[in-house]
Amino acid sequence: MGNTEAAEYSGKSTLDESSRGPLDVKEPRRFCRKCLTRDMGETEYFRNLHEYIENLDEDLKVSETVYERRLALCKECEKLLQGMCSICGCYVELRAIMKKNRCPLVKARWEREKEMEE
Repeated sequence: MGNTEAAEYSGKSTLDESSRGPLDVKEPRRFCRKCLTRDMGETEYFRNLHEYIENLDEDLKVSETVYERRLALCKECEKLLQGMCSICGCYVELRAIMKKNRCPLVKARWEREKEMEE
């Protein structure tokens, strides 16, 4: 089996090298290395992940402004790979929403949110 046959396919046909006509070979699927899961194709798994985030207790979550700022920092990071942090293996969207979490880099891009003392 060749490299093309072993790869994942997107469903597009291509012409063979001798230009005899279309083959039933499909082009390899492209992956977005610097995307968040919400920017990728909506598979059932990612829909479940986003529903889980939406349904978390509000007391556990940061504000929408803090969340978006954290995600923007993650998107600039070279350790982001297909929605996951290559340092800790988490989905950054889940990690970034939680007040108790911080960026896993030694020199963190963002810190955990301090609890308000009453």
